[in-house]
Amino acid sequence: MKQDFMFTSESVTDGHPDKLCDQVSDAIIDRYFQQDPFSRVVAECAVSKGILFIAARFASLASIDISSIARQVIGQIGYEHGDFNARDCTVMTSLMELPALSHPQLDEREMSEGELEGVTARNQANVFGFACNQSAAMMPLPIWLAHKLARRLTAARLQKQLLYLAPDGKTQVGVAYRDGRPHRIHSITLVASQRKEALQNLVSLRDDLCQHVIEPAFLGEELRPDVRTHIFINPDGPIVDGGPALHSGLTGRKNAVDTYGEYSRHSESALSGKDPSRIDRVGAYAARYAAKNVVAADLAQACEVHLAYSIGIARPVSIQVDSFGTGTIPDTEIAARIQAHFDFRPAAIIRTFNLRYQPQLYRGGFYRRLAVYGQVGRMDVGLPWESTDKAELLR
Repeated sequence: MKQDFMFTSESVTDGHPDKLCDQVSDAIIDRYFQQDPFSRVVAECAVSKGILFIAARFASLASIDISSIARQVIGQIGYEHGDFNARDCTVMTSLMELPALSHPQLDEREMSEGELEGVTARNQANVFGFACNQSAAMMPLPIWLAHKLARRLTAARLQKQLLYLAPDGKTQVGVAYRDGRPHRIHSITLVASQRKEALQNLVSLRDDLCQHVIEPAFLGEELRPDVRTHIFINPDGPIVDGGPALHSGLTGRKNAVDTYGEYSRHSESALSGKDPSRIDRVGAYAARYAAKNVVAADLAQACEVHLAYSIGIARPVSIQVDSFGTGTIPDTEIAARIQAHFDFRPAAIIRTFNLRYQPQLYRGGFYRRLAVYGQVGRMDVGLPWESTDKAELLR
């Protein structure tokens, strides 16, 4: 791993069109699983000016109104007026009901070892999990800070501190590293959309965002902006209204934002819009769980876990570990300990994380919460794959 370098990561707010699509897709997953925990669902969205298109394939006992769910999400995000809004936008659907299972669905919590082994991966997948000791959440510092800024940008709007803000926004943080460790904040970029009827000039916008977004986001952080930090506010000029009225969106197009800000590898497959039987989604959570416990056990300062799955096989065909030269023991030994203490079979992951029943436990849904501000590294949601309960075993 390089020692002296600069790395940037971006995040986006909940009103970004790609993230709007992710939230609609995962809200649909939540609603199905709230009624029928054994649903099979894939939901994908595309959005543009005035139009939201949903393609869903499902087998379920649940009965839901997909268009109504979409409009509810759009309104909750804040698109209630303007060229794209929850009331007037066109919602188009293409729905395909899958054949029902010919046998009763077994609950993973009650499965025997043989039954767990019989639930195989239904698709090919390479999934990655990463953790490091750069932040309290064991996430790379650039994406951790970019998410904090994005959340703070949304909060400034929802808490009515900056009434002129619209839902769409982007953030980016550049961190300069020295000797492999975060050294200083090199740059901060905020792109904030504004309501047409309350447009602010760039000077006022910059002052407001520094006071209400940047300063609060860096409170409590060891590294903060300094006099040499470059701060860019809407460098391309004003963004009026933003959102789908300005640019299109698609489910699964923000994998780096969902994971590690490209500081580490991530799967090519989308995470949002898939039920827990999809190994390309839940395998990524299991890999993060293993990597985080390795770092928590002080076996490495940074750890990437790579799981490879093949169709028709329950266990990963490959478990690889890379500690980037920071390990206190060889990577092969870390991989052996992971294999001894973690069960990466699809049904075992569902059971370990209680993934069929999480939507019933969280008010407002579970998977929709994951659709914005990261599906890993969250400290605001009690995600089971963020637990470090196996650190002692790995030691």
